[in-house]
Amino acid sequence: MALSRRTLLGLAAGVPVSAALAACGSSGPGKSGNGATYWYLNGQPQEGVRAGAVDAFNKARPDERIADTTFQNDAYKTKIKTAIGAGQAPTIIWGWGGGTLRTYAEAGQVEDLTSWFDEHSEVRKRLFPSSFGAATVDGKIYAMPCETVQPIILYYNRKVFDQVGVEPPQSWEDIMALVPRFNAKGIAPFSLGGQSRWTNMMWLEFLFDRIGGPELFQAIVEGEKNAWSHPDAITALTKVQELVEAGGFVKGFSSITADSNADQALLYTGRAAMMLQGAWSYGIQKTDGGDFVPSGALGFMNFPPVEGGKGDPSGAVGNPAQYLSISSKASAEQKKVAKDFFATGVLQDDEVKKWIGNGSVPIRLGTEKLLAASESADFLRFTYDLASKAEVFTQSWDQALSPTAAETLLDNIVKLFQLSVSPEQFARNLNAVTGK
Repeated sequence: MALSRRTLLGLAAGVPVSAALAACGSSGPGKSGNGATYWYLNGQPQEGVRAGAVDAFNKARPDERIADTTFQNDAYKTKIKTAIGAGQAPTIIWGWGGGTLRTYAEAGQVEDLTSWFDEHSEVRKRLFPSSFGAATVDGKIYAMPCETVQPIILYYNRKVFDQVGVEPPQSWEDIMALVPRFNAKGIAPFSLGGQSRWTNMMWLEFLFDRIGGPELFQAIVEGEKNAWSHPDAITALTKVQELVEAGGFVKGFSSITADSNADQALLYTGRAAMMLQGAWSYGIQKTDGGDFVPSGALGFMNFPPVEGGKGDPSGAVGNPAQYLSISSKASAEQKKVAKDFFATGVLQDDEVKKWIGNGSVPIRLGTEKLLAASESADFLRFTYDLASKAEVFTQSWDQALSPTAAETLLDNIVKLFQLSVSPEQFARNLNAVTGK
């Protein structure tokens, strides 16, 4: 097989880690000479930015090279867990932080970086403070935040709002009042790709935060007994079912997939008035929506407060960043290379410019001028302010929880939206997999 330095393992599903490495020509974890190994996701344009950062580091430090290997998303999730469990992890482990990182940290499989960040405070100071929450386990830092911030945003179609003669919602009460107004005009109040499950989850993430404050979900993450049954949790679960019952979502939402971008098409074609989606949705709507974004028809805002709620209206939910950890099994030499990459190779100027060029907001502070020069300046500045100024940035629940708990969560969210379980039944089902 003809081999290149950058190897793709995304098609080797089901192949044992050691065999896959040998078959694809990678030198394998722990066998890169004086350098380090690094696995991350493929797919453009993100892959090109990641590869460019590695290439720049290797050029600047020829004695401390990084050998990188790329994977397709689903294949990566399987292979990295298998490799770590088998003691064959790459030196640098790309991930989403949160619950999965916690399992690695508690098993002693990733390096404690707390003292390193203390010694390299300048590295920490250049990143969004909110990005460190999902990198932290029991007060210790186990990952380097990297790449971009991806908050969940409430998008709306300005033309549809003007057509109906209403204003964007400033509260949960406004949302409920808008539902019959749009339905009366044959417009779905909210688009939703409900078959994808995680899209439904975004509604609960915001309602839990706005009603109970960040402490509500934190109690769940920490395994507090019966945390899902807290009165504020039941209130949030009840409110989302009230929205379903009121006809808040497009008909047939349970059969619409987010992966096909069908939910976003409903918004930019005017068949739906609003949509909760990630920051990445902006680029999709800009590409696929014709003149929808260039004409200024796309509106965006943070999720509004709930009357009487304990949460800060500035709070954000979503993906605070992506994360790089160091395998505890790596050699001292490899760990040094990885840490040098964290200090001098991650989110350097060229990488930052590439992320912004792709319509993303890198988690490095001080990029306001670069964002302002982008053709998507208004949206990027909104995203930057939302993420950098949020008092609390709650990580997406399916990443914050353990993999087992996350799967139970997603299954029960579908049932909640289909009204086949009550809020109390939902809470009992989740307490069983998250409480101590």
